[in-house]
Amino acid sequence: MARYLGPVCKLCRREKQKLLLKGSRCLSEKCALAPERKFSPPGGYSRRFARKESAYGVHLREKQKAKRFYGILEKQFKRYFQIAEKKKGVTGELLLSLLERRLDNVVYSLCFANSRAQARHFVRYSHIEVNGKKVNIPSYLVKKGDVISVKEKSRKIKFVKETLEERATGEIPRWLSLDAKKFKGEVIDFPAREDIQIPIQEQLIVEFYSK
Repeated sequence: MARYLGPVCKLCRREKQKLLLKGSRCLSEKCALAPERKFSPPGGYSRRFARKESAYGVHLREKQKAKRFYGILEKQFKRYFQIAEKKKGVTGELLLSLLERRLDNVVYSLCFANSRAQARHFVRYSHIEVNGKKVNIPSYLVKKGDVISVKEKSRKIKFVKETLEERATGEIPRWLSLDAKKFKGEVIDFPAREDIQIPIQEQLIVEFYSK
């Protein structure tokens, strides 16, 4: 599956928001959007950023922001939207629920990786098991009752231990449970809208694709 390979800090600068694409670096003073650093838009086009965005631009930016948070490209993102649109319920909330259930996002949420990009890399290299079986597809959608674990041999990897120690003290999403000592977590429910803390206005995305 294709993925973005360019510089990621400029994506945060373009959205004027931390997208947490570099893990702990995004929370440090090295982040391009750190409070102590002067903001500069990508390419230095400050005049363009000063202009008021059109209604279309506002909808587009929200869609782009969601794509970049989860690290996926347009074709795949639109496919998730089409799946959500066919389901019963609120399309925007169903879209976010699908994105949250991606295996790479779950691996990140369970603190096995420091960023979603690192989690995707970890999954692709077969370090993750679902219900005891190897799964190396980052877009795999987990289901209620699935057990996600780090493969036995991979538990010795330094960054996995360090990330668990650093992040596992934080809040794990309500729809997941984590057993850090056993390097495994479980999907105890499907993610509801209130469980998703990413600052996205999903209705703007629905309106973008509805035009």
